[in-house]
Amino acid sequence: MNLTAAQRQTLTWLALAAGGALLLWLLAPVLTPFVVGAVLAYVLHPAVEKLAARRVPRVVAVLLVEVLTLLLALALMLLLVPVLLKELPLLKAQIPPLLDRLDQTLAPWLAQFGIQVNLDVASLKAWLARVLDANMEDWLSTALSSARLGGSVLLSLIGNAVLVPVVLFYLLLDWPRLVQQAQQLVPPSMRATALGFLDECDTMLGQYLRGQLVVMGVLAVYYSAALAIARFDLALPLGVFTGLAVAIPYVGFGLGLLLALLAALLQFGSIAGVLAVAAVYGIGQLLESFVLTPRLVGERIGLSPLAVIFALMAFGQLFGFVGVLVALPASAVAAVALRRMRDTYLASRLYQGQG
Repeated sequence: MNLTAAQRQTLTWLALAAGGALLLWLLAPVLTPFVVGAVLAYVLHPAVEKLAARRVPRVVAVLLVEVLTLLLALALMLLLVPVLLKELPLLKAQIPPLLDRLDQTLAPWLAQFGIQVNLDVASLKAWLARVLDANMEDWLSTALSSARLGGSVLLSLIGNAVLVPVVLFYLLLDWPRLVQQAQQLVPPSMRATALGFLDECDTMLGQYLRGQLVVMGVLAVYYSAALAIARFDLALPLGVFTGLAVAIPYVGFGLGLLLALLAALLQFGSIAGVLAVAAVYGIGQLLESFVLTPRLVGERIGLSPLAVIFALMAFGQLFGFVGVLVALPASAVAAVALRRMRDTYLASRLYQGQG
């Protein structure tokens, strides 16, 4: 079978793409820090370029941007410190009466349905007292024991935590040269089309990132204000943490909700207080899913609110948690590709009915 030059070229590109996909699949376990570093470099390189344009030495600009980023990440984690410092002593003091109340309420209620339950409240109290009274040496020995059982996982986490900042530093330092080398790999005949497509994708992803930052800021203000209105003591740290953590879909919201419900149970000691906090988080989730993300992110990247919801559900179904993370950025790139394909089709001889 004789193939035309265009067909041979198409098959060559398909073979190269398949080989690249296979290589990525085989190297997936070691690529995580490099992929994370590349994503962070893409997000942070505009700040480095602005500093470099103001005659700041590039090494200094990279160090400033990376250190500030790490400090912001550390500050987000430290928002949990006042929560833990406040709640652990309350937890230790209030769990025994909570267990007594649970035993006095749950057992009679279940007895109405013929279910006899006898909670060993004394043993539960003794076990919880041992856990909460454990000193740092006990926690350290437990952690080391867990590390021996799953040492490869622990080493992987430590390795990634060290590698990601290193990879990020070198990518930011060499970003202009790397971009230029990547552009030179594109065949000259395809360079204008490919670079135009990538520029449009870059603009679209920039709109996505700006929209996501606005969503995070609005939610941080909402959760802090709404929890303060509910007379919640930890309104500010938990509100800001939840608002910023929504950048990680579902996980950030779930962690904020769990901490808030635990703190509400300890502070109010009643179902009404817990329900008030749960209502704040429920309204916040609805606000994020059906108003803020579709309007502030979806419209910026050219997707309707319905398309945003569908993209999150579809990518989550196909790729799990990672799919939810990349759903909107990938949809932004897909929207650019589909728009260009549509324009090509409308200008084609097939659409115009020409032979």
